[in-house]
Amino acid sequence: MSKKTPAKKLKKAVKKLVHKPVKKISPAKKSVKKPVKLKVEKKKTTPVKPVEKKKTKKEEKQVPEKTTKKVVEEVREIKMVPPPPKTDLEPAEYKPVRHEIEKILKGQFLPPVVIEKIIKKTYQNKPLLAKLPLIIEKTLKEYHKNAIDPAEACGMVGAQSIGEPGTQMTMRTFHYAGVAEINVTLGLPRLIEIVDARSSPSTPMMNIYLRDEYRVNPDLAKEIANQIEITRLLDVADSEMDLTNMTISLKLNKKTLEKKGLTPDDILGSVQSLKKIDAKLEKHDTIKISLDDPGYKNLQNVSETLKSLKIKGIDGIKRVIIRKEPNEGYVIYSEGSNFKKVLEIEGVDPYRTTTNDIHAVARELGIEAARNMIIKEAHGTLSEQGLNVDMRHIMLVADVMTADGTVRAIGRHGVSGEKRSVLSRAAFEITVNHLLQAAQRGETDSLNGVAENIIVGQPVSLGTGAIELVMGHGKPKKKGA
Repeated sequence: MSKKTPAKKLKKAVKKLVHKPVKKISPAKKSVKKPVKLKVEKKKTTPVKPVEKKKTKKEEKQVPEKTTKKVVEEVREIKMVPPPPKTDLEPAEYKPVRHEIEKILKGQFLPPVVIEKIIKKTYQNKPLLAKLPLIIEKTLKEYHKNAIDPAEACGMVGAQSIGEPGTQMTMRTFHYAGVAEINVTLGLPRLIEIVDARSSPSTPMMNIYLRDEYRVNPDLAKEIANQIEITRLLDVADSEMDLTNMTISLKLNKKTLEKKGLTPDDILGSVQSLKKIDAKLEKHDTIKISLDDPGYKNLQNVSETLKSLKIKGIDGIKRVIIRKEPNEGYVIYSEGSNFKKVLEIEGVDPYRTTTNDIHAVARELGIEAARNMIIKEAHGTLSEQGLNVDMRHIMLVADVMTADGTVRAIGRHGVSGEKRSVLSRAAFEITVNHLLQAAQRGETDSLNGVAENIIVGQPVSLGTGAIELVMGHGKPKKKGA
């Protein structure tokens, strides 16, 4: 009996534990609901909220005054550059011609650029108005001829049309557009840079256009050039080490100071920014520097840091050249690029200033601007070598590179490495690694692309292979039947 009793007691205890919380939960729920309602009612009746409201009213009165002052100060500091005036508005004389073209088309599609060209030509030569139906009929025929066929391998054709002329390109770097001082990579190395979406180009450069009076006045253009170009201490002064007295003397060059728009006090201020140093100006053209802890090593270290000390300019821009262009005025060409900082300078036209750094354009102006930059740079490098590649192939490459909102490379680290198909990834580069990783993950291949179907030995789903119609081989019916 003694062995059974503890088992019975345990069962009773378990039953109590199971049943008791059930009984407690139901009143607990009711009791929780009631006090919540009561608390809410109490909060409404208590004089705490009106006190808070009074505080918020005071705060509302006080905060706008502070914020408005700050906003006004910020607006005074930032001078917004107005965008160039819009000249896209169609003149009223073109409208009747457009209406006639729309009537003739009857809902058929023609690119708006083609329609605009027809309108301009017909308006200039008025006898052509009578021949408008014939002109549009021929343009439609030509447009349909040039349109891509359904199930066309446009990616393959685009890759071939850019890759084949790439074999004829040179490997050299050329001087940039008559500016002998600036070297820019052109030809095949530049095309590889664009397609690989390198983080920074091998020879970064900028075309800095100026606004209003700055592009007409040479002195103002020089001022902006001095603000942009980086000037180090060695460009302005000669340094000499005195080992007996443990001092460094800097002899300032007055002519270069005037050219750069600097004063001896500016250089003294930048030298004094270094730690554990005392600098004094003597005779208006020499700066004497003494150390807090004199020693040969310290003296040598200080002289090395002084050589690379930045006094003025933007980081990354080594050299600047000003040229007077026809129908434009003064334009600044820079060796090196810092797109963000240059756009902040007053007098620079932010709507026309360009750089060959695609990632910088994507960061500052957005992905659409980066896409246009890829098209422009790729087309420019190909046409500079005398190779005529259709714009649509380059546009397709640019679209693929920027489709997901970021600039991706066409390679194993970008577009090709992110393909869904295992076999197409393996066919491109590092075959064994791709197959092993796919086996570990248990990936499947749906065999939709070109490369994987060729590997397997199936017909590719392109062109005639995309059509799944079969001709019926029945007996021909007799005419009388």
